[in-house]
Amino acid sequence: MLPLPLSRRRLLAAAAVACVAGTAQAQSGFPSRPLRIVVPFPPGGSTDLLARRLGEKLSPALGQPVIVENKPGAGGTTGADFVAKSAPDGHTLLMGVTGSNAIAASLFAKLPYDPLKDFAPVSVVVSAPLVLAVNASSPIRSTRDYLAAARAKPLTYGTPGNGTSMHLTGEMFDQAAGVKLTHVPYKGSAPALNDLLGGTLDSMFGDFLVLLPQIKAGKVTPLAVTSSRRHPLLPEVPTVAESGLPGLAGFEASSWQGLFAPAGTPREVVARLNAEVVKALEAADIREFFGSQGFIVGGSTPEQFKAFIEAEVPKWGRVVKAANVKID
Repeated sequence: MLPLPLSRRRLLAAAAVACVAGTAQAQSGFPSRPLRIVVPFPPGGSTDLLARRLGEKLSPALGQPVIVENKPGAGGTTGADFVAKSAPDGHTLLMGVTGSNAIAASLFAKLPYDPLKDFAPVSVVVSAPLVLAVNASSPIRSTRDYLAAARAKPLTYGTPGNGTSMHLTGEMFDQAAGVKLTHVPYKGSAPALNDLLGGTLDSMFGDFLVLLPQIKAGKVTPLAVTSSRRHPLLPEVPTVAESGLPGLAGFEASSWQGLFAPAGTPREVVARLNAEVVKALEAADIREFFGSQGFIVGGSTPEQFKAFIEAEVPKWGRVVKAANVKID
């Protein structure tokens, strides 16, 4: 389960940490030059936008420019590897995601970094559930209907590609519910959505941001969200776990994004970064903007984030192994 957003009391505690870290800053000279947040994807996506908005908040707080640098490639692992091998001084950070810092450990035979050993987690930044959805013209109206239909004949589900969190969430659903869906990988979410709207694809495990406009337009029916709690923008849509079906109790799969420093970064530097990130995420404009995009905005302590990653890596590893997922 994702760490809960920090409470007001924890926020005050984080501010106290920032004061202590500020003293350490004077002693260590951090930050002594501009910081960069490496985004392991091309410009323009949600991770890039998130990093830029966060950087705008961090820059005045840290007294240095915060530059976003895009290093796309290999499903996010190129940028992650770059940060893992950067100097552990807090000036080079990674906006890591579920794929690069949890799924990749099992998906790639020769991953050049260890997501558990080569990073110092700073804070969860945002999370978002996936949505199990069908075309609005479909007679399927619930997870129970969906499973009944899947047992009658194989249903297809589309994703942005092999090994994505959407693909592996579908595989996790298969394994938990005891059905066999047919995965149809696309080169991105847009072509998958087009086929769902056109009726040539039965369903999608889709990104919230991609599906929400079509849900609001009445063209897509959301059956369930994959998080442990209902989403505030779709409060009437139950979670997968709420279906009450055997095997699906406790089902949870969310996409998340968080800030990482290289392993070995001094604790006082990580503490300073954490406190400033948590304060930035409390800003009304940040919460309003990303909340409207479907993200759950909230910070965590470094310890909470570390424990979360330590649970995420083996969780996705079990899914990958059981489904025998391979990346060519």
